[in-house]
Amino acid sequence: MTEHTSSTPTAVPVGRTADGDADLFRPDPQAAPAWRMVTAQAGMELRIMLRHGEQFLLTMVIPVLLLVGFSLTSVLDVGGGSRVDALTPGVLALAVMSTSFTGLAIGTGFERRYGVLKRLGATPLPRFGLLAAKTLAVLGVQAIQIAVLSSAALLLGWSPSLAPVGAVAALALLLLATAAFSSLALLMAGTLRAEATLAGANLVYVLMLGLGGVLFPTSSFPGPVEQTVAALPITALTSGLRAVLVDGSLPGAAPFAVLAVWTAVAGLLASRLFRWE
Repeated sequence: MTEHTSSTPTAVPVGRTADGDADLFRPDPQAAPAWRMVTAQAGMELRIMLRHGEQFLLTMVIPVLLLVGFSLTSVLDVGGGSRVDALTPGVLALAVMSTSFTGLAIGTGFERRYGVLKRLGATPLPRFGLLAAKTLAVLGVQAIQIAVLSSAALLLGWSPSLAPVGAVAALALLLLATAAFSSLALLMAGTLRAEATLAGANLVYVLMLGLGGVLFPTSSFPGPVEQTVAALPITALTSGLRAVLVDGSLPGAAPFAVLAVWTAVAGLLASRLFRWE
């Protein structure tokens, strides 16, 4: 008789393969690394900001129209010298404020109203990760704004007096102003209703356009008014950029101090008063 060998398979413990190695198909659910979550969220935030019609109008169209319109016409008295040289620093400051304050406040306010922030809070993305993603998206839009406005200004004959040390000072002013405006935006969006945030952010935008030294230096204001508006973050940013780009000198400590105080106070209040739903 022919001897038959049993073909019954050998029992394998659960979670192991026949050769004893760990099971490669065993589920291992876990959150992605924090940097990957922040990067993905920042990319989505950037796409949303660029696709939003009202924010695109505030961040791109209006600053370019102001720069081109007032550079080519003499409707506005900007003092002596080149008109585009005098206007470009203020328009750059306005563009930074439009993204890091107006656009961020309105977008975050309606995200809060419709429960988007509440749902994001239930995901593995931590709250600091959401704030970091929004900050990265704001910086991405600002980089596009500065590139577009600088290109338009150069085509209009802009010749900035920019030294390497001045470039570092201008970058520091832009980053500090972004922190100050973003803190104010989150404070407004996290404490007011979405409709109130929409109205308030647009009102502040218009007031800062007229009082913040964006289109003309604040030295044309009466003494008490000039001293009052000097404490505004948009005025500090504008005056600092004018010192670097027009005068070719380093700004004093005052613009940095004003922006630092606004960042500290608004950031502290936003961290304590912000409501996610």
